[in-house]
Amino acid sequence: MSGPHRPADPTSGTPDRDGVTDLVRWAAFSCFLVPVALLWYGASFAGAAGTAFGLAAVTGACRLLLRRSERVAARSRARGGGRQARRGGRHAGEKAPVD
Repeated sequence: MSGPHRPADPTSGTPDRDGVTDLVRWAAFSCFLVPVALLWYGASFAGAAGTAFGLAAVTGACRLLLRRSERVAARSRARGGGRQARRGGRHAGEKAPVD
């Protein structure tokens, strides 16, 4: 497929950048942009600073969770792609049919 609607090549771009890094960069940008917009439209400095702090805290927590999920997924792929039985699933009751 050619033209502007072709899918992106996963090997294009710099090899050390990934989707999570781009997502965190956009979130950090919004941590700056939202308080500036609030100040522009007349919000108090304290309110804008509180908003910036809250957005930064949420961004940091999301970054930690995304990185953790990447590590868990990488470990799962290294062990065999999830062919193991999952623990903690639903258990069949006494009267439930079992395959």
